[in-house]
Amino acid sequence: MMKPARPKRTRLRAKVRQASRLPSLSDGAVAEIEGLIGYKFSDRALLSRAMTHASATQEFGARFSYERLEFLGDRVLGLIVADLLFRKFEGEPEGGLAPRLNALVNRDACAAVAQKLMLSKYLILDIAEERAGGREKVSILSDICEALLGAIYLDGGLKPAAKLIETQWSPLLQSLGKRPKDPKSLLQEWAQGQGFATPTYEIIGQVGPDHAPEFAARVLVGDLDPVEGHGTSKQDAQRAAAKLMLEANNIEGLASNGV
Repeated sequence: MMKPARPKRTRLRAKVRQASRLPSLSDGAVAEIEGLIGYKFSDRALLSRAMTHASATQEFGARFSYERLEFLGDRVLGLIVADLLFRKFEGEPEGGLAPRLNALVNRDACAAVAQKLMLSKYLILDIAEERAGGREKVSILSDICEALLGAIYLDGGLKPAAKLIETQWSPLLQSLGKRPKDPKSLLQEWAQGQGFATPTYEIIGQVGPDHAPEFAARVLVGDLDPVEGHGTSKQDAQRAAAKLMLEANNIEGLASNGV
């Protein structure tokens, strides 16, 4: 026998109670973040969601965490940075723009901006993730940086999101003089110079939701110890592995912005 539907008033009360329990930032924290980023939110709930890790939303489902905003913010960041590069390096072919784009929108770059803005202070985590050092994880810092951009875009449109990107990414953009050399190319050149075969890469794992996966890649070079790297695409994971291999073996010529 089917249970009778709850009265509309009861359902509304249930929704109100659920909303009151959703993770949220204090008014003081919101004001501090707005001061740091130079933007005032009309919908403060968006900012709270951008700072909420999935571990803190298990009762309500992943849609209340930053994951969807991160997906959106990643695309906003890519568009604005691509536009900045297109205008700054006039006449540069696509082959020269792509590695610069990778250098500016990768996980390390986003995490560096999050650290500069001190966003980890406002991150909403559950106790287990807090104890696991979630506030210092590069992957999470990168995620909340992109989620913040997604929240700003939804709240105020592309203009304020672009303004924040231009402000925070300007030092990184100015550091890109010569075309950054891809770590995979650097590693291959070095390996060939040492008489090794061409480095080989293996995708050894994938975690996370379909819209925001993280891949793990292993690079093998001669008799050197294998090294693993992680990234949001298979190519990014391979680049990260190559970069770590270069660093682990103190190989000269590593471009700091090459990933």
